[in-house]
Amino acid sequence: MNIRGIGLAIVALAVTGGLFWFGTGLNPSWPFMWVAPVPVLLFALEASPWAAALVAGGAMILGLTNLWSFLHGALTVPLAILIRIYLIEGVMLALAVLLFRGLARRHAYWSALLAFPAFWVSFEWFLNLTSPHGTGASLAYSQLTFLPFLQLASITGPWGMSFLLLAFPTAVALTVHLWSVNLRQGLKILGATVGVIVLVLAFGTVRLMLPPPPGALVKVGLIASDGPNERVADEGAPAAQLLNEYALRVAQLASEGASVVVLPEKTVTVVDPDTPNTDQKYQKLADDNHVRVVVGVLHVVPPGGGHPERKYNEARIYTPNGTHVETYEKEHMLPPFESNLTPGTRLAVLHGSGKSSWGVAICKDMDFTRLGRRYGSEGAGLLLVPAWDFFADWVQHGHMAIMRGVESGFGVVRSAKGGSLYVSDNRGRILAEVKSDALPFTALLASVPDTHDGTLFQWLGDWFAWVAVVILIFCLLELFRASKPQS
Repeated sequence: MNIRGIGLAIVALAVTGGLFWFGTGLNPSWPFMWVAPVPVLLFALEASPWAAALVAGGAMILGLTNLWSFLHGALTVPLAILIRIYLIEGVMLALAVLLFRGLARRHAYWSALLAFPAFWVSFEWFLNLTSPHGTGASLAYSQLTFLPFLQLASITGPWGMSFLLLAFPTAVALTVHLWSVNLRQGLKILGATVGVIVLVLAFGTVRLMLPPPPGALVKVGLIASDGPNERVADEGAPAAQLLNEYALRVAQLASEGASVVVLPEKTVTVVDPDTPNTDQKYQKLADDNHVRVVVGVLHVVPPGGGHPERKYNEARIYTPNGTHVETYEKEHMLPPFESNLTPGTRLAVLHGSGKSSWGVAICKDMDFTRLGRRYGSEGAGLLLVPAWDFFADWVQHGHMAIMRGVESGFGVVRSAKGGSLYVSDNRGRILAEVKSDALPFTALLASVPDTHDGTLFQWLGDWFAWVAVVILIFCLLELFRASKPQS
């Protein structure tokens, strides 16, 4: 590679890496991701395969350094695993760019347009199916505040969002490449891509403007405490004291009209056979104040009956005048912190304020589209979510749950230690939010529509991910069928 080529490689690496850095991470800015891949795609069209792969992979790794301190520090991801994650992400982007390059240099421009986003969406979907972090790595989360575009999740889930997010820069790169040799072809590619995006944004704008299906407004309360309480209170006196302090705030929110109050994940430790004592106190709290209370606990079941000790990350639900305490056990654990916990297997479907139902999930459960779809199929109008974040990720991870509500048609009530308390509607609009460390005990009272709005994604699931896989297979076949690369 000559000096000019080295200079172009450095520019492409730095610009795309920088755009990835600002467009993803703990507090992403959505516009950057719409153009981030353009420099590496343009470079790939003129460079050797090895140079294109190295620059593309390097740019992805450079961009992901925005998460290094969080992953290695707060999440204590071992260095070897962290390096493996970075290498996998870099290699996958390099392969996607090489597929784009191979097709474009064979003049299969339409296939090149589709190949790059199809490859990446197929990779994201594979991670969703195999990784304990579900959809956590999806580029779609960079667009949570771009509300008209976010509405696409109601049709395709995150997969269609990632696809269009990468199709646009691919079209731009192809148009620039074809500018002097076949401008008409380039403008057709760009025009078709922009046309689809315009239709998507028009759909999203109309969806945001339309009134939701009729339903009652429900006042919901959220409480969280950080500082010395930003841990799981031990069983016995520490747990009882903290629950008493929470109970005072629950009663206050109920007096202000809250129909349900949600406490954070793993607020206290409860150990059988003493769990009924906690249940008795909080059932009385619910009865006396006419308010449903959702409490996140670490529930320990000692060994017995041929079973070893079991621990559950659990939400215990106290309904006024209820005949029994309903429970939900978290399904998706955060490794390694929760590797010793027993995952749950069933939903907790509650009677809501009207025709819709309410559901309960816990923190990381909301990284998975399938759980949201299951609650959507039950007609959920609200999902009540005890959670626990790491302060730094209160935007990046804490707000992922918003997309589940758009995908499957329900509002989200999420109360997190180490993060924020927020309420969002089924269009992804945050109706109220406050940081959990604003006060020793932070409380939020907000009104949210208790309305289920059925969506195409709720009914058909990952149909667009399958489309992406089919497109990828077609493009791979096209790569081998097409003529040799043009110089």
